[in-house]
Amino acid sequence: MTTSFKGILCMCLGVLFLALGDAVSKWLGEVHSPLQIIFFRTLVSLPLIALLAHFAGGLRKLRTKRPRVHLLRGLIYTATMVCFVWGLTLLPLAEATAIAFVAPLFVTLLSVPLLGERIDPPVLIASLAGFVGVLIVVRPGGDAFQLGTLTLLGAAFFYALMMITARRYGAREHLWAMVFYMTLVPFIITAISLPWVWQTPQPGHWLGFLAAGVLGIGATAFITLAFRFAPAAIAAPFDYTAMLWAVLLGWWFWGELPDVWVWVGSALIMGSGLAIAYHDRRTTLKTRPSA
Repeated sequence: MTTSFKGILCMCLGVLFLALGDAVSKWLGEVHSPLQIIFFRTLVSLPLIALLAHFAGGLRKLRTKRPRVHLLRGLIYTATMVCFVWGLTLLPLAEATAIAFVAPLFVTLLSVPLLGERIDPPVLIASLAGFVGVLIVVRPGGDAFQLGTLTLLGAAFFYALMMITARRYGAREHLWAMVFYMTLVPFIITAISLPWVWQTPQPGHWLGFLAAGVLGIGATAFITLAFRFAPAAIAAPFDYTAMLWAVLLGWWFWGELPDVWVWVGSALIMGSGLAIAYHDRRTTLKTRPSA
């Protein structure tokens, strides 16, 4: 088995875990506040992250000299999770997943003012095509454009900010320190909010909270391994397999089937993402120094 194939397999597994975690969160969101769901997800995830950090070289990997950066990223991550979990409860799973795909396009556009990067014309055209795809999915002024759409666009925007900060500071911090403190902040915030949002879970809900946390950290681990085994340009496009899982899970559990416009818009969004990944790969190959 080649390392690239291992990377693709890990990415597909990570994306499957994400889709399953989203489905569980959507189910829990029918009864519980997003804040309570996030509290239990982070409660389960934190010790698992610490355990993975231990096996990756010891808990010293969690040491940091930039607590303010981690606090900022944690606050952004909290906003991302609240918006996304809330949006899941308001829209069909496949539609929510399609809108979330806009996050990489936000990363591309925000990298100009926040990182001082330059966007090549092909990337700009692909990004604009992706946003046209988003407009087709959400149809402003139509029935599909609602509070759920706005919250998921907000989640995509905050997620893009989180990725921008990771690109800026990630090289100076260990991966598991970034993940641990990013998870610790929403755990503390949602723990403080519990007296106002608490709903006593039913027996089955406890398993749901546990599953959401395990699936979330499992997704993080597999996606991290994917980018270690395979170049980003090879592994990243398989992120779009999430749409297939979202359609299947939405149909299986809620009887949801996306209409033709969701498929058309999703195709544009995914096509733009693939075009940007292909362009980045060609640019990297061209600029790589020869031996």
